[in-house]
This record gives sequence, structure tokens and C-alpha cells, in this order.
Amino acid sequence: MSVVDDSFDHSLKIEERATMPLAGGLMQNGYQCGMLWGAALAAGAQAYRLLGAGPQAEAEAIVASQKLVESFRARNREINCAEITAMNWKSSSQRQMMTQVLKFFLRGGPVGCFSMAARYAPVAFHDIDATIPQEAVEALPHPISCASMLAKKMGVSDMHATMAAGFAGGIGLSGGACGALGAAIWIIGMNRVKEGAEDFAFNNPTAQAAVEKFLESADYEFECSKIVGWKFESVEDHACYLRDGGCSKIIEALAAQG
Repeated sequence: MSVVDDSFDHSLKIEERATMPLAGGLMQNGYQCGMLWGAALAAGAQAYRLLGAGPQAEAEAIVASQKLVESFRARNREINCAEITAMNWKSSSQRQMMTQVLKFFLRGGPVGCFSMAARYAPVAFHDIDATIPQEAVEALPHPISCASMLAKKMGVSDMHATMAAGFAGGIGLSGGACGALGAAIWIIGMNRVKEGAEDFAFNNPTAQAAVEKFLESADYEFECSKIVGWKFESVEDHACYLRDGGCSKIIEALAAQG
């Protein structure tokens, strides 16, 4: 996110620092690579700068995030951290976890991830720049994005709600780990940064509580496609689902953690 934001000459230090818990595939759960969460936030930030707040900016952020997922998958074959790193970040014991981390370092895993980020950042910049228009066009009525809907309930700014929009449907409607959960964890991270926190432990109690509440409300499923029962075909499909009350239980449960 930081590299892409800097490419647009708009650094967002607090927002960028708060993305740390998204690494490792959403608090080390192995789902979508943290680069995708960060790139989607950068897309939302650019949509807000060009279009302001509202359904059009949110819709454009989702479309840009779809492109980001497509480009990432084309270059890396997988979008989930667990498959990319060949690691189970949530091992059953501390010893197993330490063994996996050691193997990951010995085979050059961190260097590979940094190299992958360096290669993907200019691609992400191009996808965002080419997708989001310079002026607003006709848009759907609210709500557009589950993640933006949650962000507003958690009391963040219009800019932050727009930034989270691309998380919808498991990042760009790809059906992965829930975008609303990702937005909640990011917002909790921003609150911690604003409070002066220096550490970004993945086992932060507030974020862990949000995960537990989410799982209770989602029948213990992480992935959007499993929670909903299908992958959304379009922004309109997702918007209609939300307007019919879809995921309201999850959104209310996460909003209460804010």
C-alpha cells in the first residue's frame, strides 16, 4: 500500500501502518496475500481523491480491486498467502510454528515476498490508474460495499469508508476471506496507531475479539463464497445482496467491536 500510495504522491502513514495485521493472509490465517489488501486500500484512496465519497467511488474501487486480483493471480498463480508461502501460519503448536518459520527463512521466503511486492507494486499502480476514471458517472444507490458499510458503522471518515470498499466480496468479489472482517481489523489497527501503539502483534486482543465475533456470526466460515453460498458476479449483484439484508448479522457483530 505504501509503495502504491507514494506512486500517486499521496502518502497515508497512519493508514499504511495499520495494514500490518493484514499480512500473512489476514492476521496470519493464510488467506489473501497482504499485498492485495494493501493494493485494494490504495485503489480506494485514489477513488476517493478523484471522485469523492459516494456509491460511484466505492463501485470504482471494487472494479479496480477485481483488476488487482486478476493481475496478482496471473503473476503468482495463487492469491492466498498459505499457498504462496507453503506455510500453515496457524500451526497447532508453538514448536510446529517455529519449525515452519525457520524453514520459511532458510528457503529465502522473506526475500521472495519482498521481491514479489517490488514487482507487483508498479502493476498495481497501473491497474488502479487505468481503471478509476477522472470524473464520476452514473452509479448504483447505496449500499455498494459490505466493507464500506461496516466502516461507516464503525464511525470512520468518508475517505476511510471509500478506501475499504474494494474489500467487498472477499477483495474485489473474488470470494476469499471476508472483506468486512478485513476492514474491521484495519480500522482497529488505525485506532491503535492513533492511540500511540508501537507494536502490531497479530494476537492483539481487540482484533482477536473481532475475529471471534465474526466467526460466531458467520457459522465459523472465513471465506465470503462459503458464507454467502456463491461468488458475486458483479458490483450490482453484491449491492442487491446487501440491500436485501445480506451479511447484516456479520456487519452488526463486527461494528459492535469498534
